[in-house]
Amino acid sequence: MSSRIGASVVAGLIGGVVFGLMMQMMSAPTPEGGQMPMMAMIGQIIGSPTVGVGWLYHLFNSAVIGAIFGWVLGDRVHGYASAFGWGAAYGFAWWIVGGLILMPLFLGMSPFAPLMMPPMRMVAMASLIGHLIFGLILGGAYTWLRYDVQHRTPLGA
Repeated sequence: MSSRIGASVVAGLIGGVVFGLMMQMMSAPTPEGGQMPMMAMIGQIIGSPTVGVGWLYHLFNSAVIGAIFGWVLGDRVHGYASAFGWGAAYGFAWWIVGGLILMPLFLGMSPFAPLMMPPMRMVAMASLIGHLIFGLILGGAYTWLRYDVQHRTPLGA
């Protein structure tokens, strides 16, 4: 687990489970005026609007996004303060890229549609909170997995 990528993949999965549990409790409005479980909407991105597929796709993305964190920012994280700062910034960036640009595009909407559509604004704000929490957990879990809390040396060294 001492590798940057290994630690960041596991940290991404930890953050992804927490964010996924938050989404499990949310619904989003449908174009027909109904409601759809948020996790089913995640599954709809890859053509299967089911909660189970939504979870699988979400956790896959969480692992990949976690790996990118370790690859791009892992050397900048030297303790919990920097981990939480970089993690929150990273979560915010993924809210813009993933939640406001990619997800709407994959669902046939225009970029930033969740902010422009009044029924979706609450979902967009909940998504922002979820992405920030994901980033904080990702950064914190990465630091915990990568460094010994007392000695600040790589685990297993």
